[in-house]
Amino acid sequence: MKPDASEAARQRISSQPMTAGLFIVFSAQTALASGDVTVARRHADEAASVAKGWYLSAALMTRARVKIAQGQLEEAERDAHEALGIAESVGARLGVPDIFDGLATLACGADDYREAARVFGAGESMRRQLGEVRFKIYEADYEAAVANLCEAMGDDDFKAAWAEGAALSADEAIAYVQRGRGERKRPSSGWGSLTPTELDVVRLVGEGLANKEIGARLSISPRTVETHLTHVYTKLGLTSRVQLAQEVARRT
Repeated sequence: MKPDASEAARQRISSQPMTAGLFIVFSAQTALASGDVTVARRHADEAASVAKGWYLSAALMTRARVKIAQGQLEEAERDAHEALGIAESVGARLGVPDIFDGLATLACGADDYREAARVFGAGESMRRQLGEVRFKIYEADYEAAVANLCEAMGDDDFKAAWAEGAALSADEAIAYVQRGRGERKRPSSGWGSLTPTELDVVRLVGEGLANKEIGARLSISPRTVETHLTHVYTKLGLTSRVQLAQEVARRT
């Protein structure tokens, strides 16, 4: 029986550990693209265990993407930041725009919209400077994230924040992302985990407004309001709008 990709890579680890590690990274990316998150995670974990230097950075960023797909966002953020730190420590810029894409996507999920737009803009500027091309398997997710971000922010605010990020040099962009890592930490659950936008949505739910009315008040779409509410329910351990309204009334 012909060995699978990861088995073939394992056979090369003793003589070519760096090349083998990257080979397993590609196996993880292939599995992720095909929707097999379990296999992708196994390959990504293995790659991260054997790779060094830039290869480890690539392995960690691939694992971060797998963790995003698994909903393990805090762990994904840790891997992405570690990947960026390693790339910077070895002086490697190849792959950094991909790391920025991942971190911007995570910022979107945390409702840090301006941060997300800045990091997306910085990453795209760096990508053009390097002549680096985004992997096709990530293109659709990137386009969807940017489109959703533009809708949530509004075109003018989105373009302004994007331009701020794009104006940064590579050194400035990396320093900006690393400097802000600890400033945006929140608990993963409970009222302290809610973002400013989520708190605004919760307050307006407490006032009895419907999603369309909340969207008009906050200049976001009803669909975005519903997304915020889904996040709120998960963070607070609630299952319905009625429960949320009752909890808001209890706390006020």
